[in-house]
Amino acid sequence: MQIHYGVLRNVNPVTHKTLGADCGCDVIGGRSSIEQLAALLGRIAAETGLPRTIIYSANPADNAAVGALIGAFQQSGDGMPTCYQGSAWWFCDNKQGIREQLTSLANLSALGCFPGMLTDSRSFVSYPRHEYFRRIFCNLIGEWVEAGELPADIDALAELVMDVGYNNIKRLLQAADRA
Repeated sequence: MQIHYGVLRNVNPVTHKTLGADCGCDVIGGRSSIEQLAALLGRIAAETGLPRTIIYSANPADNAAVGALIGAFQQSGDGMPTCYQGSAWWFCDNKQGIREQLTSLANLSALGCFPGMLTDSRSFVSYPRHEYFRRIFCNLIGEWVEAGELPADIDALAELVMDVGYNNIKRLLQAADRA
């Protein structure tokens, strides 16, 4: 399950009337209620069991709250997390937004479990976003190593990059296929 939230849709009534919905007049919504999101996840977990879930917010102010919330829903029993923070999305899908989201996630969660950049494959132009994300991720990891915040262990770093860049989402999708 993927939850995308934090967007205020079709805010310009003139453009909406002229061009219709989804024409680029969407903006970052106000601080979304993490309490409501937590209640939704809790209710699903209690009633039917929470499926593997990825949460994306269009509001960068929600990064820490989502990073903390996913920690409350990790009882999968199979060694893989149940709940993940999704990659920087929509208005956050830029160099600064990606760096901020990764830093927040690394501070609050297990960065090595992060599923990385994923997308549906309907748009050919979405593929360069993966390369952009990987370059930003690798540069950030390199900065942390240079600052002494991560060990300069090339094998461990290669595993981290391969996991976030490919292996984690592959495992996540394979687990979904088995479910």
